[in-house]
Amino acid sequence: MTPLPLPVVLAALAVALALPVLGWALLARPEAVAAQSRDNLLRGIALPTDTGTGGPGLLARLAGGLTPRGTVARLNRLAGTAGRPAAWPVPRLVAAKLVLALIAGVLGLLVVSGGPSPLTVVMAVAVTVVAYFLPELLLHSRGQERQEAIALELPDTLDQMTIAVEAGLGFESAMARAGANGKGPLAAELVRTLQDIAVGQPRREAYLALADRTGAPDLRRFIRAVVQADAYGVSIADVLRTQAGEMRLKRRQRAEEKAMEIPVKVIFPLILCILPTLFIVLLGPAVMDIVAAFSG
Repeated sequence: MTPLPLPVVLAALAVALALPVLGWALLARPEAVAAQSRDNLLRGIALPTDTGTGGPGLLARLAGGLTPRGTVARLNRLAGTAGRPAAWPVPRLVAAKLVLALIAGVLGLLVVSGGPSPLTVVMAVAVTVVAYFLPELLLHSRGQERQEAIALELPDTLDQMTIAVEAGLGFESAMARAGANGKGPLAAELVRTLQDIAVGQPRREAYLALADRTGAPDLRRFIRAVVQADAYGVSIADVLRTQAGEMRLKRRQRAEEKAMEIPVKVIFPLILCILPTLFIVLLGPAVMDIVAAFSG
């Protein structure tokens, strides 16, 4: 029995070592401190003084040491835009990037060693690069979906706040009522903003932090209007009424824009899939008859 080549053995060992790390990155539960802190913030309960747990694990520290600080900061920003999913903390994302790139690189090395060619080398490098940036792409997609959900919920939320303010409630009380009655990401962000104000953060900074966390353009524009109204003493009810009408108009315009894009998107499936089938069904018998007539 011929022994296996050394590159194949090394590649198999690398995959065997990388799979447990990938399993930890994908399946490990969040740290007890992070989970408890998140639950307490959502419930508005003060954090206990005795946590009873330590710092980040060895794998998280190792992955963080091998990753540039700019990449960690970018992941942190993308995670904030995506709502910081509990199953995907930043240390796990950093580890997942390294493990996915390692596995893709080892598999690409196996393919290249089996039949080296320029095409296989380019494909192996491309797959490795895509695997390295895959967590960031998933976070970016999650963040865009969350921003769209916030933009969709914003007009109705502003209508609720307008009614509450005109009924005699203050702006923060109206925000608390809208956050308590809502169920989407915008309601969660409003509740978190009120918690930030409750623990001592200035209102202006809390509002600006809300705009920075979500990254939604419509919400950012509304926050700027609220900050300016608070600075210059403008009636908040007028600001809410104006912003609610503007947001409803923008939501209607976005819906009309998507409706106008449908005919353009249908053209490519129509040309590539439907029309060739129709041509085959309609013109196929005639072409066969013509061929048979000329061949006979």
